[in-house]
Amino acid sequence: MLTAEQVMASQKATMETLFGLTGKAFEGVEKLVELNLQASKTALAETANQTQALLSVRDAQELLAMHAGLMQPLAEKSAAYSRHLYDIATGTSAEFSKALEGQATEAQAQFVGLVDSVTKNAPAGSETAVAIMKSAVAAANNAFESIQKSVKQATDMAEANFTTVSNTAVNAVKAPVAKKR
Repeated sequence: MLTAEQVMASQKATMETLFGLTGKAFEGVEKLVELNLQASKTALAETANQTQALLSVRDAQELLAMHAGLMQPLAEKSAAYSRHLYDIATGTSAEFSKALEGQATEAQAQFVGLVDSVTKNAPAGSETAVAIMKSAVAAANNAFESIQKSVKQATDMAEANFTTVSNTAVNAVKAPVAKKR
């Protein structure tokens, strides 16, 4: 059985984890705000420069050349912004996952301890029920580990797909721009 001290320690650990996760969430929001402010400042400065350049255009040929020259950097900057956004989201998500895995592992250990305690004090003749309970706990642990592995694989695949799509988008803009030059 759980003692009052164990329950209090568990509650304290849960609160510490909650406050830690709240701090990580705010760090993620701060990074996002910083990224958006920097992107806005850069976009504003570039818009001013491009407007000045547009005002100095003399003919349609020069305008088309300027337009072609603007497309590739825009695609690259969009891809870089998306990558930073993705990094912030995955970093924050990883912190949450790590904390939740730690909590789950601790809860599993406590549950296994509770099962062991109950089985040691089980009355004679309940060996079959004890074996079934231990088997169920082992199956639950195996299922949890399988889920963790699946989530990791899915995350890795999503990141690889994101990188591929970003690179493809940038390369798709590079090819027509290179032909126009």
